[in-house]
Amino acid sequence: MSDKTLPTGDDPGRALAGLAERVRAAAAGRCALQIRGAGTKDFHGEAPVGELLDLRGYRGIVGYEPSELVITARCGTPLAEVEEALAARGQILAFEPPAFGGPATVGGVVAAGLSGPRRAAAGAARDFVLGAVLLDREGRLLRFGGQVMKNVAGFDVSRLLCGSLGILGPIVEVSLKVSPRPAAECSLEMEVDEAGALRALNEWAGQPMPLSASLWRAGVLAVRLSGAAAAVDAAAARIARERGARLLEPDEAGALWRAASDHADPFFAGAAPLWRLSLPAVAPPLGLTGEQAIEWGGAQRWLRSTLDAQTIRAAAARAGGTATLFRRGGADAGAGVFHPLPAANALLHRRLKDAFDPDRIFNPGRLYPGL
Repeated sequence: MSDKTLPTGDDPGRALAGLAERVRAAAAGRCALQIRGAGTKDFHGEAPVGELLDLRGYRGIVGYEPSELVITARCGTPLAEVEEALAARGQILAFEPPAFGGPATVGGVVAAGLSGPRRAAAGAARDFVLGAVLLDREGRLLRFGGQVMKNVAGFDVSRLLCGSLGILGPIVEVSLKVSPRPAAECSLEMEVDEAGALRALNEWAGQPMPLSASLWRAGVLAVRLSGAAAAVDAAAARIARERGARLLEPDEAGALWRAASDHADPFFAGAAPLWRLSLPAVAPPLGLTGEQAIEWGGAQRWLRSTLDAQTIRAAAARAGGTATLFRRGGADAGAGVFHPLPAANALLHRRLKDAFDPDRIFNPGRLYPGL
């Protein structure tokens, strides 16, 4: 079987026609649609509303060109299926999309726009979206971008869709850039406090260290090194010597980074609201009440706290960042999920929504109220 003819869904043409018919009917009746794949990220964003539009029936890998480092798949294709196809050719999705322990789909990965532990080293999810096909309110297919990097020019709508949470319409097909699996990889752990972890991570960031992931929580910093074997071995030896770090067994390391990506790590357990703070990597500890974890060399910080939204967002803003209420827990129902937008950005969001979905049919209010 060639890479261009990998198996697809039972009847993709019929599945797509059914989706288009549902969209046209909803548009005619001005009925809101809840666009959904496997639902592994239903918790993310504002509460979904509307009649369910299940995209899982439109699935299958359309094309895979290992030599061109690109794979194209329909929205309902399980993420695990894509990762299995890539693994067979020694390749990966370098942004390590989280699945949160469920059967995540490719469309949901792009719509959520979330990235895993390798993001700081490899780039964000949107950096790997080469092209996308969107289903508009009239049931037409709108194609954006392409299947090679040189096709990306001008206003890149395909990447704009990444993280849109479906408010611009159903993403029915995507083309993603893939990467070779690193030649060598190892992980280490060391005991250090929050301030010390941030100092170490920022120090290493300014040096030729092959860091591909970091996670600090409960007084322990874990780092992953990826790249050429000689570079990985030299960096691991240095960290072990200078920091007294412990080398993790491969299975232990793999479980640690999967748990970090999918929020299966013990830090993420519990009923308290979970905040995602996006900050400059050099920002000092914020001193907020609650438990904290640090990823991406200091640029992504997680906070479990019962503090009010205004206090948390003000602290993040003073540090030059933003705060997202990632899991609401017992947080104030009036606290918006995403950090409030500046007026100019809010206007741009409204204009985009007006252009793609003027009647507010697609996932209305999922990103911000009114969109």
